[in-house]
Amino acid sequence: MPFPRCSGILLHPSSLPSLGGIGDFGPAAYQFVDFLAAARQGLWQVLPLGPLGYGNSPYSATSAFAGNPLLISLERLARHGWINSSKVQQLDASTGPVIYERVFAGKMPLLFEAARNFVESALGRPRDRFENFCRDNAWWLDDFVLFDALRAQQKLKSWNAWPRELAYREPAALEQARTELAKDLKIRSALQFAFYEQWQSLRRYCAERSVRVVGDVAIFVNYDSADVWTRRDLFRLNGNLEPEVVAGVPPDFFSKTGQRWGNPLYRWDVMKGRGYEWWIQRLRWATRNCDYIRLDHFRGFDQFWEIPAGDDTAVNGRWVDGPRDDLFHALREALGGLPFFAEDLGYITPEVHALRDRLQIPGMAVLQFGFGDSGAHMYLPHRCDHHRVIYTGTHDNDTTIGWWEHAAAEHEKLHAVSYVGKCDDGIHWALIRSAQTSPASLSIIPLQDVLGLGSEARMNTPSSNGDNWRWRFTSEQLHPEWAAKLAHLAEVTDRLPQPANVPTQEDFAA
Repeated sequence: MPFPRCSGILLHPSSLPSLGGIGDFGPAAYQFVDFLAAARQGLWQVLPLGPLGYGNSPYSATSAFAGNPLLISLERLARHGWINSSKVQQLDASTGPVIYERVFAGKMPLLFEAARNFVESALGRPRDRFENFCRDNAWWLDDFVLFDALRAQQKLKSWNAWPRELAYREPAALEQARTELAKDLKIRSALQFAFYEQWQSLRRYCAERSVRVVGDVAIFVNYDSADVWTRRDLFRLNGNLEPEVVAGVPPDFFSKTGQRWGNPLYRWDVMKGRGYEWWIQRLRWATRNCDYIRLDHFRGFDQFWEIPAGDDTAVNGRWVDGPRDDLFHALREALGGLPFFAEDLGYITPEVHALRDRLQIPGMAVLQFGFGDSGAHMYLPHRCDHHRVIYTGTHDNDTTIGWWEHAAAEHEKLHAVSYVGKCDDGIHWALIRSAQTSPASLSIIPLQDVLGLGSEARMNTPSSNGDNWRWRFTSEQLHPEWAAKLAHLAEVTDRLPQPANVPTQEDFAA
């Protein structure tokens, strides 16, 4: 579907300068929305918001439906009486990069304490809202909190290493676990309630200021997740509950052995036979929690790279047909539309472009990729139309300053200067202006580029196990000068935000 012309900023909530060593849905998030409003930006793009799994990556969540408890604001919980504010003030107040071990050790015990207090003492409207949340979301919540509690009990072992009766979900064993862990399950349910109450409160604040939220849905899910444990029949697993084949991408210019991601692949024939029910549930949930959705690795819906699970690399994989139009026709019928755009970067076949065009789903363009040989020019503004979403870079790229200083070849720099002209205020602002003035319907800029930061602010380096997903900014960096500059640019490029529908809600309990 075409999007109204608009611009916005890419920033994951974990990068906010909140208390506790990690960004969350507290005061800093609302201050960032105020900055977006002052900058006349109509979009806030986030990364996936699920509970963290391997490598603390938001793309390796332990659930396709649950929220990451670390993003819950303890300050807001204290305001609503879940926990004493004096305990919250003891949280780490540093604004450096996220140190996940320290965050888990310092913040999670307080979150559990707050949830326990709520479960034991909440009355009236807050209790009613909680019970309604649990009832309305039982279709994913019950399985997730049981998985989460068992995973903690089993010291974070993958579910296939649990006792056999639990791994195979024998009814008697599950019932016994639910009985023994009943109090813990209620507490974990309260954490999910707090997450979604706070997220919807923040979304309402965004909508009141004409800011729409762009979410992100990864095509595959983690093997060690509630989704695979609960719905094993939907995944390519063998008799030992291990993946037969896994996802990845083939060898290319960047990697001689390709990328072996390790996600289990779907049984698309089974999903089709069930009317793609699980995908409909997943994307209906995503569209309830965000206004627009970026579909990661869109190519996999046309063809995906199937790798034997026993292989250590992606070399011996093969292309296998995906669900193509069939899935999206079912989604359009169920959801009433497709408010999606496709991550279609890298080597994309004509068939993938044709699928996207048939579905009228916009694709992406990234300016950093556009200054190489003539084949790369497809990412430049003059090659875009309104059916594109343009970026200077994404969470997987170095910042524009970092790219310019460390990665851009001399011929790329020459091409860039020839294209954008003089860069008196920096190459980052030159590329921001190029993106904003392009015909693309949406223009989204990583906050690091607005702030003019270098490689130290890079969010992720793909295929590395280094210091990823850790960057945070400080409140002092969010200078009003940048808001004014973006606001003027939004006005002159006809990207002023359109009013958003503000959801009607009761007072929040969290």
